[in-house]
Amino acid sequence: MINLILNRHSYRGAYLPTPVPRQHLKTILEAGLAAPSGCNKQTTSLIAIDDPVLLEQLKAEIDPPIARTAPAFIAVLTQKIYAYRDKCFQVQDYSAAIENMLLAIKALGYESCWYEGHITDEDDIAGKLARILDVPPEYRLVCILPVGIAAEKPGAPSKKPFEERAWFNGFGKPE
Repeated sequence: MINLILNRHSYRGAYLPTPVPRQHLKTILEAGLAAPSGCNKQTTSLIAIDDPVLLEQLKAEIDPPIARTAPAFIAVLTQKIYAYRDKCFQVQDYSAAIENMLLAIKALGYESCWYEGHITDEDDIAGKLARILDVPPEYRLVCILPVGIAAEKPGAPSKKPFEERAWFNGFGKPE
């Protein structure tokens, strides 16, 4: 499992046209729904999209374009449900769900990328996608995950050394 975590990276390249089997998409969704949820309010919902016509409609709304060749998308939805002390944990909930799905996607032999800021800017691409998907107004679409087999070899981004970002027993203290 640690190897899977250490080798999962965001993939922004082209995808092969190979369809993602429905059972694999269901497994990915189940991984997302298994994520922890603040006070178990379960604010995250998911939509898998594998219909080619619907995918093209969604992709046509995303500007600048992303994942044009992905054979499947997963749309991540959230609801604002208050929990403990008038706190809402929706960001934590959907973040945990997304990471679970990204790991499941990699484990099943696919690649993906967490697209959130790209679609939630002032141009409201997420709102356009939500309307196409008939998302009710009490939900907000916050992320798109393309899913597919990479057409190019995925690369790993450079990371700062461990010692610059992680310590023991206090900030900046060496091991």
